[in-house]
Formats: sequence, C-alpha cells, structure tokens
Amino acid sequence: MHRFYLHLIPVLAFTALPHFAQAEIAVKSGEKIAFLGDSITAGGWGNPAGYVRLVIAGLEANGIKAEPVPAGISGHKSDQMLARLDKDVLSKKPQWMTLSCGVNDVWHGPRGVPFDDAMAKSGTYDDKVSTRGTYKKNITAIIDQAQAAGVKPVMLTATVIQENLDNKENGLLAPYNAFLRELAKEKKIPLADLNAMFQERIKAENKPNVKVLTSDGVHMNVEGNKLMAVGVLQALGLNAAELDKAKASWPPLEAASIMAAQKAAEAKAKAAAEKKAKEAADKAKGVKAPK
Repeated sequence: MHRFYLHLIPVLAFTALPHFAQAEIAVKSGEKIAFLGDSITAGGWGNPAGYVRLVIAGLEANGIKAEPVPAGISGHKSDQMLARLDKDVLSKKPQWMTLSCGVNDVWHGPRGVPFDDAMAKSGTYDDKVSTRGTYKKNITAIIDQAQAAGVKPVMLTATVIQENLDNKENGLLAPYNAFLRELAKEKKIPLADLNAMFQERIKAENKPNVKVLTSDGVHMNVEGNKLMAVGVLQALGLNAAELDKAKASWPPLEAASIMAAQKAAEAKAKAAAEKKAKEAADKAKGVKAPK
C-alpha cells in the first residue's frame, strides 16, 4: 500500500495544479497608475474615500504598493483630455492609465462632443463643435497615444446621467459606451464596464426616488465610489478573495471621508455665521453692503 501511494501522490499533485492556478494581479509594486477623467475622477482623488484612493488602498491590501497619478479635471470632455494627455499623463511616465470619459460629452448638450461625424452634422451643437472633434476620434487617439508611449490603458465605461436609466441622457450615452466596449476588445485592453455594473445595481435596489450610487445623479456617493473601485480592481485582475481583502481596507478611508465632510460643513456654517454677523455690525454702523 505504501508503494502505491508513493507513486500516486505526484500524479495527483500534478493534475490538481491547473485547478488552483490563479491569474496574477496585473499591477506590480512600484508602478504608477494615472487616473484620467473628469469631476468624477477628481472627486475620486479629492475625497478620502473616493474610488481612486480605494483602488490604491485595495492594491496595497494585497501587497502591491502602486503610485497614483491623479488626472481628473471637473467638466472635462474627451477633446480636453486628449489635449492634456501628454502634460497630465504621459509626461509622468506611468505604467498604467485608467480612462473615465463620456458623461460630460453627452451631459453638456450643445457644448458636448458628438459621437461621430454624422452626429456632429445632425446634432444641435454650438458653433464651436468642430473644434472639439468627435468622441470616437478623441478616445481612439488617447488610447493609441498611450499605448505608443508604453502606457497600458484600462477602459472604464461611463457611469450614468441621473439614476433614471430610461431617461434621454442615458439613452444618448448608450452608443458611447458600446463604442468603448468595442474599442477595448479591438485594442485588447482591460475593461471595467461600470455602466453595466451601475445599471445592474440600480435595478436590483429598485428605489426610484433614492440616489443609490450618486449624490446628485452624476457624482459618486459612498456606494458609487466603492462600486467604481471594485470594477477597476476587477479589471486589474483581482479575484474574489483579493477583492475581499481590498474592501476590508476601506472602512478607515470611509471614516476619514465622513470626518472631512463634517469639518467642511462646520467651516461653511462658521463662514456663513461670520458673514451674517459682519453684515449686522455694518448695518448698525450705517455701512452699506456691497452690491
């Protein structure tokens, strides 16, 4: 019996290995990740529990110390991100770049960026639309230039424009996201399909009069930031167990976010009270308030 098992054990060990093999996390310690985007990304860094910070913390919880390169600017659309790509991303020499773009291209209406040339001709845009190019051309150029510089992009589909998934804006956003999925497949780059994740979560919650993932229909609340972070981390290769480790690292950041919000509210209330007191004092002295 002993001789039988001695011969059997190596065979069992060899055949079992493929079943337990796991893909490695794509990002390695010491690498830089640039986060290119708009106000959602700016908030993802500015908020202590924003999705950018959650991604970095989640990687660190799994033993990967990555350096963030924040590159989110409020209000920016695809043409503006393309214009500052070299300055804000490529010049920083990151190994990775997440791209979050599309909400403002649609949401800004006449000042937005048309999906393609046909939309540019048929849409109701302002007289500067020709200077903004098209979304398809701008996004393709961003990805091509990043890859040419040796930067590995991670595509993020645009989230939502208000949490009413059947509204006009989300309908207009759909082809933009369909293009991102197609381009990610064509260029063989990781995709975080945040729009699909947001739609699934909003439908599952089924709370029409409640903001489930956003504070105002567009910008992330606590749950929205966490869902975005999960999507990005999954795209970077984290499995379920690694995601659990990532999530376990987030509560201190959420606590810091709550504290920061409280301090900001207190500072705002104090400033308002001081302004009111000054106005009252000036009025008592007969000083007219400036128009």
